[in-house]
Amino acid sequence: MKRTLFIFLLSLIVSLPVLACTTAIISGKYTADGRPLLYKHRDTGSLQNKLMYFTDGKYSYTGIVNSSDKAGKEVWGGYNSTGFAIMNSASYNLNPDAAGKDELEGMVMKLALQRCATLADFERLLDSLPKPMYVSANFGVIDAQGGAAYYETGDYTYKKFDANDTNTAPLGYIVRTNYSFSGDRERDKGISRYQAAEPLFYKASLSNSLSYRFLLQDVSRHLTHGLTGVNLYDQIPENTSKQIFVPFRDFIPRYSTSSVMVVQGVKEKESPALTTMWTILGSPLTAVAVPVWLNKENIYPSVLLADETGNAKLCNWSLQLKKQLFPITRGEGTDYINLAALISADGNGIMQKVQSHENRILNDADALLSKWRTNGYDPKDLKYFCHQTDIYVSDLYFMTFAIRK
Repeated sequence: MKRTLFIFLLSLIVSLPVLACTTAIISGKYTADGRPLLYKHRDTGSLQNKLMYFTDGKYSYTGIVNSSDKAGKEVWGGYNSTGFAIMNSASYNLNPDAAGKDELEGMVMKLALQRCATLADFERLLDSLPKPMYVSANFGVIDAQGGAAYYETGDYTYKKFDANDTNTAPLGYIVRTNYSFSGDRERDKGISRYQAAEPLFYKASLSNSLSYRFLLQDVSRHLTHGLTGVNLYDQIPENTSKQIFVPFRDFIPRYSTSSVMVVQGVKEKESPALTTMWTILGSPLTAVAVPVWLNKENIYPSVLLADETGNAKLCNWSLQLKKQLFPITRGEGTDYINLAALISADGNGIMQKVQSHENRILNDADALLSKWRTNGYDPKDLKYFCHQTDIYVSDLYFMTFAIRK
């Protein structure tokens, strides 16, 4: 069995671009509403992402997939019908060779979503995989039993960091970028993004503000550089009339950001069906968050699914709009952002408009979740919500931003 799985995985290996992600897990004991949170801000060369729904395992599941991966052989974060959720960040200091080449993290996560309901199940999966595992990753996992942990995983071993252990996570959260605390610290990567994220989490934990909105809007759209301390709001242009370029490298949001997902778990005795995946396809600077719920009726916002082009509409629109932020395409142009297009003192920046419109979607979703938590899930509610969300998101990009269809 192990040899068969090993051969299967090797047959699917593809060369991957260098990956850089900012991630976190938060114990439900420390979040604002008592539900655990799993967060992945994905940076990759595969900028076209889509949502896919699967029934090819023990459990049904949904996750973020590269649009070029038509069969969904790899999943880069998602959750299943038991409330089990998983994501990763590439780690560059675990194995002797640098991570990011011929790695199998996306396939391991797909296997986990197919087979696992608990953290213990995931540990058994890691134990059972043939060695070397061809992974170098920080896997973040939550489950419907309140589990929340990282597994810093190399080719042969892994080390668990439990967010419910006060010795490991005294404030209930753990942040990881592109290095492992159990690895060779001389080879750490993503330090500036960790330095940007950690103070945000610390401050939010002190004010009981660790929530899915905090992750989507405060972390993924954070404009202070962790190493230099440069805050782009200190340079905010008066309006959008004139291009103003500033360096934009190694912030949490980057040119290479392709998606954001936040899985909001459930409290004890709540149905795993109420697990919610708040999903941004494309850049968080130009794309709104849309919630997703697993359901047997297969009802999802169509803007997140691949259309006839093979890409998701929301991701396409986000990438078109991103060209206004990064209009210089030659040389080192993608290291410089047009700050006047992003934010402005008069409130007309792209990111400001995106977040303002996004709040309506999040408010409607919160109201729907509140109803379901009291009365139970109703597919009619979901169908209406998805229909209205598709219309609203389409209108945002066509009417507000004049994106071409």
